Amino acid sequence: MHVHVGIENDELRIDLMNQMSYFLPHLLALSCSSPFWGGHDTGLKSYRLTVFDALPRTGLPERFDSWSEYQRHLQILIDAGLIEDSTRIWWDLRPSARYPTLETRIMDVCTRIDDAIAIAALLVCHLRMLYRLRTRNQRWRIYTPMLIRENRWRAMRYSFDEGLIDLARGAVVPFDELLEEMLGLVAEDAVALGCTKEVAAVRDILSRGTSAHRQLRDFEQAQAAGKSVEDSLKTVVDTLIASTAEGL
Repeated sequence: MHVHVGIENDELRIDLMNQMSYFLPHLLALSCSSPFWGGHDTGLKSYRLTVFDALPRTGLPERFDSWSEYQRHLQILIDAGLIEDSTRIWWDLRPSARYPTLETRIMDVCTRIDDAIAIAALLVCHLRMLYRLRTRNQRWRIYTPMLIRENRWRAMRYSFDEGLIDLARGAVVPFDELLEEMLGLVAEDAVALGCTKEVAAVRDILSRGTSAHRQLRDFEQAQAAGKSVEDSLKTVVDTLIASTAEGL
């Protein structure tokens, strides 16, 4: 699921990309919807990212001190004939090649429209929060990619079931506690953007589970009812089709 947030200033776009990386695993944990691959339960709540991670120019975004530094690195790849343009940069978060936006790409596609809207609203509010801090000469602490990658893996593996690392505390914290902290951080921004209700709806994802949780539950129930693996997988697909068509 791609979400674009308009940020017209090039330098600001790079600065916010560096800071927003911290929250990418949290967004993934809320959106997981790819537990199966090739007809098998992969053991991951988001297997999709393992497919993309095998390609170059994927994963967490690189860190740059300025827009010109980003452009220089990009131009090296273009001049070497390795890529045509920045559309071949497939990071979890990137400056859009076509629009003056930051494009977040880490999320799985949600199979409930309400979940998609809630996550998009939370994401936009986080970027507004980071912008608001910058106008006050403040900023979110920049953590090493090593630590953020650990949270990214936990989100891929468990969604929100086993919590994520609070990097400031240096401890794994239950996700519901982290989520409440996140909602507190962006409360002012949700009011300003008129999406308080939509942002608060992320709590519903925790209470009913992500699409990955529901798919696995449907599969397990079909298995318990005596269906074959193939028929159990068909049950999952049929349920996804029906619920998507109904907007559930």
